[in-house]
Amino acid sequence: MKLTGLDLLTNPRFNKGTAFTLQEREDYGLTGLLPPVVSTQEQQMQRSLLNLRNKTRHIDKYLFLTALQKRNERVFYRILLENIEEMMPLVYTPTVGQACQEFAINFRETHGCYISWQDRGNIANALGNWPEKDVRLIVVSDGERILGLGDLGSNGMGIPIGKLTLYCACAGIDPAHCLPIMVDLGTENEALRTDPFYLGVREGRIRGEDYDAFMAEFCQAVQDVFPQALLQFEDFATPNAIALLERYRNKQLCFNDDIQGTASVALAGLLAATRINGKRISDMRFMFLGAGSAATGIGELLVKAMQREGISETQARSQLVFNDSKGLIVRSRDQLTDHARPFAADLPAMDAAAALEAFKPDVLIGASGRPGIITESMVKALCAIHQRPAIFALSNPTANAECTAKQAYEWSDGKAIFASGSPFSAVEYKGTTFIPGQGNNAYIFPGLGLGVLLSGATRINDDMLISAAECLAACVEQTQIDAGCLYPPLTDIREVSAKIAVSVAKTAEKAGYLPAPLALDFADHVRAQQYDPKY
Repeated sequence: MKLTGLDLLTNPRFNKGTAFTLQEREDYGLTGLLPPVVSTQEQQMQRSLLNLRNKTRHIDKYLFLTALQKRNERVFYRILLENIEEMMPLVYTPTVGQACQEFAINFRETHGCYISWQDRGNIANALGNWPEKDVRLIVVSDGERILGLGDLGSNGMGIPIGKLTLYCACAGIDPAHCLPIMVDLGTENEALRTDPFYLGVREGRIRGEDYDAFMAEFCQAVQDVFPQALLQFEDFATPNAIALLERYRNKQLCFNDDIQGTASVALAGLLAATRINGKRISDMRFMFLGAGSAATGIGELLVKAMQREGISETQARSQLVFNDSKGLIVRSRDQLTDHARPFAADLPAMDAAAALEAFKPDVLIGASGRPGIITESMVKALCAIHQRPAIFALSNPTANAECTAKQAYEWSDGKAIFASGSPFSAVEYKGTTFIPGQGNNAYIFPGLGLGVLLSGATRINDDMLISAAECLAACVEQTQIDAGCLYPPLTDIREVSAKIAVSVAKTAEKAGYLPAPLALDFADHVRAQQYDPKY
């Protein structure tokens, strides 16, 4: 159906606004509906950027960009592409955290699908109401573990929306193929349940067998309605995140970015760090602060990467220890979660500070969501053991980082190899400029998704995640390594994503996951298929 008139001007995918030419205005019934001057897309961008930069609060900038996305999708994505370092913190971490907290009060119009308990038995029909029928990429959350903010219920819809925005901007996946979904099965957040503006289910969360049955119906409905779609689980609480991944990873095309994407981007940073400390991954010892799904996900991928360097699984696991709120996770504990049990240390119970002294790790990885948990005394203890220790403070948003870049460099007297999950500015210390690398999952999941979708891969395995990490680490220039930065600049992220897509697809081909061999010019095909927002 040909869109004309106001229907065209209110469709963000096809609307060009004042950039419609005079002839297009005549052809599409737009004459008289727009000011007489024809703008270029460049002029539209500059006008939008001027309005955006006149706003002082990040949340207001987020809302402005969201409105632009719903008005003129191509201008929105071109602004992101050409100003990615400025825009990334606005459309995702850290601003998206506040956007989720205020999602209901700022709600203007729908963006995605909402599937709730009342839709059980009818989920496929509900998904079928989505107007785009060629959906290739779905990000779904139940809102229970949003960043470091906890249970935000249906307000967590900001996360799937933001993730898909990054897929489009960072990898060039066509927005028409993307669908954000909120599975709303209640919330334990009493403040939300009593908030008159909250738009989600105002009851406690569905649990146990009912939850499992609902998610089984949902996953089957995705396969039935959108058979070509990659399903990404996002911000589920640890028990559900792990259970869903284990239950469906070998049944349909899916992955969990919090577990697998975080693991891959962390591994990439650690591989890059070996160019500074001169050690192999399998030569190092790793201590984690935090033992949730993200932490143990990194651990599991590290074990496999270490095995590829020639050591046994048993030896690899012995080189990793984990701490939670009770201290070091040890075998003698009465209760151990299934995902932490394989990493329980054969050591006496002790707190994290004592564990650091006893275990003498090369790398300290914070994945706890607890700000300040990496202390000055810990950093100094690391430096007393190793010449160039690595410190990864991975928790989001910025306020939840286990330590800041400035603290890591100053406490270590410039010796620390530092990376974080949230952005930190460059640090000047004793005449040296350190550029902290941000281990942002956006370096991994967009390229991973692009490679999977363009190759037709039917599954995602650990080897594909390792190949993505190796490719990302190889993209870091030596000048960046010399400045202590373990990740490439965000300005290179489209090209990085294209390279990761090729690497992932080749690994999937080796695993037998492709319906047909890759074309010899697959790398050219990837770049040719990347979404271009220009008119």
